[in-house]
Amino acid sequence: MKRFVFYSALLTLLTTHSLLVAQAQTIEPDSLRMQWFADAKLGIFIHWGIYSTGKTSESWAFHNKHITHSDYMEQIDEFTAVNYNPAIWADLIQKSGARYAVITCKHHDGVALWDTKMNNLSTEKSSPAKRDVLSPFVDELRKAGLKVGLYYSLIDWSYPDYPGFLKDSSRYTIADDPMRWQRFLKFCHGQIAELLGQYNPDLLWFDGDWEHSAEEWDASGIRKMILNNNPNTIINGRLQGYGDYDTPEQNFPVSRPNLDYWELCMTTNESWGYYLGDTNFKTPYEIISIFADCISMGGNLLLDIGPQSDGTIPREQVEILTELGYWTHKHSEAIFESRAGISQGHFYGPTTISQDSTTLYLFLQGHQCGNVILKGLNNTIRSVEVLGNGTLLKHKVVGKISWSKVPGLVYIDIPEGVQDKYMTVLKVTLEGPVSLYKGNGGL
Repeated sequence: MKRFVFYSALLTLLTTHSLLVAQAQTIEPDSLRMQWFADAKLGIFIHWGIYSTGKTSESWAFHNKHITHSDYMEQIDEFTAVNYNPAIWADLIQKSGARYAVITCKHHDGVALWDTKMNNLSTEKSSPAKRDVLSPFVDELRKAGLKVGLYYSLIDWSYPDYPGFLKDSSRYTIADDPMRWQRFLKFCHGQIAELLGQYNPDLLWFDGDWEHSAEEWDASGIRKMILNNNPNTIINGRLQGYGDYDTPEQNFPVSRPNLDYWELCMTTNESWGYYLGDTNFKTPYEIISIFADCISMGGNLLLDIGPQSDGTIPREQVEILTELGYWTHKHSEAIFESRAGISQGHFYGPTTISQDSTTLYLFLQGHQCGNVILKGLNNTIRSVEVLGNGTLLKHKVVGKISWSKVPGLVYIDIPEGVQDKYMTVLKVTLEGPVSLYKGNGGL
């Protein structure tokens, strides 16, 4: 009864608010509220749904007419979750070094992984799994001390009152039938209210906002509903200007984004969900090098896996997360206890800086040996060591003129035999907070 009253109150608030004109705006995220996200660095994305049979891509398969909607939806009859063990999932995520996970509790196809009361299209009511598969996973994440992120698609191509359906056709336009759109909003916002009431997520990860404006979605009302439920919940950037951080997808930024908070979401192969024909998996080194670039530029990596419809995580993805965990635990202080590194040009590779700015971490691509160079470092170096094994390294300052303010070049000698099997990290301890020379070398 209490849950019903909670949902009713939230829906009343949203219905009233949707009558107002909401102007899209850029939200200024609160640094204290965002602190756990900034510290987390690594999250695991999970795409799991009826598309996890491996026969088709998620939702887009019917939207782009690669398969009919009815044939696509028949995959729900193969969603058994017979080998699903959420404790094993959570354990693997924790071992990878990730601090949060985001799971697709409903993709664009409209199939809910929880027992939604807003319609009958869910794994509990419509699949042979005959159960809510979201709740036990959320419970296991919390037991493991991991933050809970819920992916929710604002668009729902299966819902009869949603305008969109196929790539080149739609059911109606909002201008021609605004009441029908309001019926859909009641459904959409009602499902969001369910997720808030049942799971109190740490993060809401929206998708699909591109099909409508902030006003049409009532994005400001959605944000208000979320923060009224829990003022500490953070929201990704796919809410038409009402999110807290940016989420580039697959495409890696070459230079540091002009944003305080950002997250790269990326697949382990080329598909979000499990897909039989996709065996083009990234290597652990490729994943680690991309991750190092993310944290060097002050961002997070949200790395995706796609379990099969029976709940089994593919062997290749288990290996990737296991190897990633080996590396993140070995180099923990350079990752989770750090902030964005020094600007490009001072070192040829990713870097991070300790929270007190007195330690610089250098990430070496490949199996480097010989000399690596630091440019424009004003500080005196106290020591250089290989992180994870404690080997002390020799360094030499070249070209420093006593009467010039321009610092010399620092050459650090990397001998054979100290390299990490994926990416070596050097810990450079400085006298005082890091200080960089940014001039042109003139006297």
